[in-house]
Amino acid sequence: MVQEEATDETLMQAYQNGNNGALEVLYRRHSAKVYGFLRKKLKNQALVDDVFQATFMKLHKSRSHYDPSFPFIPWLFTVCRSAMLDSLRKKERIQEDLNETAVLQAEAPVDEISAASDLPDMSQLPQPQREALELRYKEDLSFEEIAKRLETSPANARQLVSRAIKRLKGMANLGRNS
Repeated sequence: MVQEEATDETLMQAYQNGNNGALEVLYRRHSAKVYGFLRKKLKNQALVDDVFQATFMKLHKSRSHYDPSFPFIPWLFTVCRSAMLDSLRKKERIQEDLNETAVLQAEAPVDEISAASDLPDMSQLPQPQREALELRYKEDLSFEEIAKRLETSPANARQLVSRAIKRLKGMANLGRNS
């Protein structure tokens, strides 16, 4: 049985010893503070929710590392900050991977095509692919801007450009082999 008036440190020690009710009390006491902290630090609501959940998962996984001779709240916010930084690093890595993939798929083939003396006629491309390619390389628009102009998603804009490049490259190769 968990005493509602027990200190946070006592509750955390009880949770370390297998009393799940102690975590429920700690959660009721501090979840709003943790959530408020994350809302101030992070602008993206979905990210706030993910990090909030990750904080309490991390608290659960690292409960054996808590030293009851130290105050609980600073430890909780250290766990929260760590979860937030982990999430931001992961998000940054994903964004870097997406950017690198886009560069590899879109820009490298264009350089190869531009270098070809027998450049294929872009009028042979389907209209959406041709428009996306022109917006990307003639007007130097981002995929988000292309998506707005073509009334589609950024992922679809990226795919249109990628498919156009592949098609042009294939036509350039056919021209060389003829």
